[in-house]
This record gives sequence, C-alpha cells and structure tokens, in this order.
Amino acid sequence: MAKNKSSISRRKFLRNAAYATGGIMIVPRHVLGRGFIAPSDKLNIAGVGAGGKAEVNLPYAFNKGSDNIVALCDVDDRMAVHARKTWPNAPYFKDYRKMLEKEAKNIDAVIVTTPDHMHAAVALAAMQMGKHVYVEKPLTHDIAEARMLTQAAKQYQVVTQMGNQGSSGDDTRLVETWIQNGILGDVHTVHVWTNRPAWPQGIPSPTGLFDIPSELDWNLWLGTAPLRDYNPAYLPAIWRGWVDFGSGSLGDMGCHFIDVPYRALKMGYPISVETSIGSVYTGFFKELINTDGFPPSSKTHIRFPQRESLIPMEMIWYDGGILPRRPDELLPDEPMGEESGGMIFEGTKGKLMAGLFGKNATLLPTRLMKETTLPASKYPFVEGGSEGHQQQWVKACKKGYGTYTSSDFAVAGPLTETVIMGNLAVRSYQYNETNATGARVFPGRKQLLWDGDKMQITNFEPANRFVKREYRSF
Repeated sequence: MAKNKSSISRRKFLRNAAYATGGIMIVPRHVLGRGFIAPSDKLNIAGVGAGGKAEVNLPYAFNKGSDNIVALCDVDDRMAVHARKTWPNAPYFKDYRKMLEKEAKNIDAVIVTTPDHMHAAVALAAMQMGKHVYVEKPLTHDIAEARMLTQAAKQYQVVTQMGNQGSSGDDTRLVETWIQNGILGDVHTVHVWTNRPAWPQGIPSPTGLFDIPSELDWNLWLGTAPLRDYNPAYLPAIWRGWVDFGSGSLGDMGCHFIDVPYRALKMGYPISVETSIGSVYTGFFKELINTDGFPPSSKTHIRFPQRESLIPMEMIWYDGGILPRRPDELLPDEPMGEESGGMIFEGTKGKLMAGLFGKNATLLPTRLMKETTLPASKYPFVEGGSEGHQQQWVKACKKGYGTYTSSDFAVAGPLTETVIMGNLAVRSYQYNETNATGARVFPGRKQLLWDGDKMQITNFEPANRFVKREYRSF
C-alpha cells in the first residue's frame, strides 16, 4: 500500500529543518535548481506569518503590484484577515510545510514573519527548496540556528535578507565611514541601550486553563517549542518576553542598535560575556527569578579580541530603563540618545553619539559637528533607505545569488550570534542549582568565555545548553 505523499513530505521537512551539532543536512545543489527568475519578470513571493510585522514586509515587497504575493500562511486566522483581503487570490495555509509542498512551483521567495522560535525552521525548509528568503529580526532564536542559516545561504545559493531595515539606511553607512576613517581614533568601548521591553517581562509564568480559539492552531503556533497549555498571555505579540518563543529586549532591538557598531568595528565573534539582571521582588527581600521568561532589565558586557588593526574592545548593552553614564562632553540640557535608545562610541580621540539605526550621529561635545569636516559615505546608499530594505531584497532575488543585500545572512548570521550571546548570558545567570543543604546557588553569575569557532562556552558547561535547543516534533 502506497504511503501518503503529504505525510512523507512533511516528515522530510522536519528532518531537514532539524539540526545537529556539527552542521546541517545538505541536498545537492543541482537537485534544487537556482530558485530565481529573469529580471524582467515579477517575483512570486509567499508570506509565512501574515499579520504583525508582515503588514509592513508584504506590502513593501509587493510594491503596488510590481511583484506578486502568491501564497499566505498563518497559524492564526485572526492575524491573517487583512492580508487575505488584500491578496484574495493567494492560496492560504496554516502549515508552512503544506504551503511549500503544494505551491513549490509557484513560489520564488519566502518572507518569514513568525515568532522568533520558528524563524530557522521555516527559513531552512524554504532554502532547501531553492527559495530566496527574507527573515524578520532576530534572524534566529538560538546561536546554533544562526550559524546554520549562515552556512545554508551559501550552500543553497539563495538571496537572503534579515529584517533589520536600518542596515539599508543612510545613517548606518555614514557612521561606519566616520569610524573607519579614524575620526574617533581607536574605539575601545561602545554603549548601546534601548527602552524595551514594551511588553510584560520579568513576571511570573501565566497560569489557568483556557479554551483555544477556533481560529488558532495551537500545536502549529508552538511548532518547535516545548508543549504547553494555551494561554492568551503568550500572543499575539507578548511571546517576546518568554524564553521558549522570543528573544527579549536584545532580540527585539539588538539587531537594530548593535548592527551599526558591529559593522563599523568589524566585531566578529566575541570572546566573553557577562551580565547582571533586574529582579522581581514578591516580599521583603524575596527574589523571584523566573527562568521561563526574560528579566525586566539587564546590563550585559560583551568583549571582543583584536581584529587585524582594531584594538580589543567592549560593548555594553543596557535595557529595561538602565542607561550608561552620561558623557562629560554632553551638556546638562542636551538629550542623550533618543526615546527608543541610543549608542555612544568611545575612542582614543573622541566620542560619538547616535540614535536608532545610527540616526542623528553627533560628535561629542556637540559643537564639534560645526568644527569638523566629516567624510562622505564610502558605502553606496540604498534606494529608498531603510524603507527600501524589502525592495532591495526583491530586486536582488531577480538577479540571483551573489547580488548584494544590506543584511544578507553572511552578515546577519554573525550579528545575530552576538546579539543572542547576550541572552545566553542572561539565561546562564538565571540558571540555578540546589546544593547539598537544599539552598539555591547561581553558578551562572560569572564571566563566560566563548570559543566562537566551536560555538562553545569553555568555562561553564551548563551554559552550553542555551547554544542550541532541541526541536519538538509537531
């Protein structure tokens, strides 16, 4: 008796999307085809995740009909209402595997706008079929997943882009040029901060039993994450604060803010990380550390070695209302950064302050902006700037693999590894053991030493459990 073709295909997707220590499954390139079309044709795009940020990504890629939205997928019909009305002729699915199986011949490229824990599984399945991919930030939930997608983009020769649109902005290119031209001398410290979280975080895990809404496939929403009961406290956007699904403040804003210094200073793999976190108190000096969620605030130190002619440096991340010390060069009434956060570069010859995406970059003291001749960008500007980020990817897909995009996975993958390294430190800090007397001890509160090539913490083995997670079959 013949086996069901659909079930075989879905099992194959799961097998190919699962990853093991040491690499990913590789299908010979000639079997897959190149997955791009002639420049004169329209790009056929599928969207996995049809609501939330997809309501920006899909229209920008569609660009008033210059290209096609040919398939839509969302596990929650409530999130897909607007997209389905906008593109009524696009077949609609709840399971991305079924969509890729049934619409494979019609799809050239896939935009992935799901919760963080599903980014890698969906993207890899599409890449293995030779489809170009655009994946929202952070690129992945785990460090190992970021390394996997970086390798897969090269292996499958598809055009890629991460959704940190500031990487296509003019300001990023200007800051990169100024720093690399030596305006600040040797940069040794960078402070980066955000006002996130803007969602509940650092709170006890939700409790209670609730009926699953008829529009939602809860099993598919959980996807690769461990099985748990449905609770409305997890969605639609509150998942960011829970470790099984989201990446906290770092994942939400780190790929935007850290992208600028990461490029300008060619950071590469860090060598160590340490953190301290804000705690919730439920009584007189009674500390509640919830390992199911990210903390309400954190301060994280990430150190980098010498990189060619660049000296060793430290990047310090702040979130949840924590701020760096105000620079002496900044006048008392001058704003530090902007509402959403900011960054300060400290070098041997001076300091530079900027906002999100490197906006309003300013030498300190600010009077130097009138006294200094700053070089023009040595990097070409992107048409449309940050708002042209999706269209840059669409046009590159039509030209094929090797065409430049601002945040292709060769750049976005290592950047994401650094961002998620901060979360590894947070989760290690939260990690606790019970000693012989029954008291809790927190051995993760230390500096963690990182071997980037091996993707391994070398001085605290329990931390390595946060480098790579196991997928649940679903």
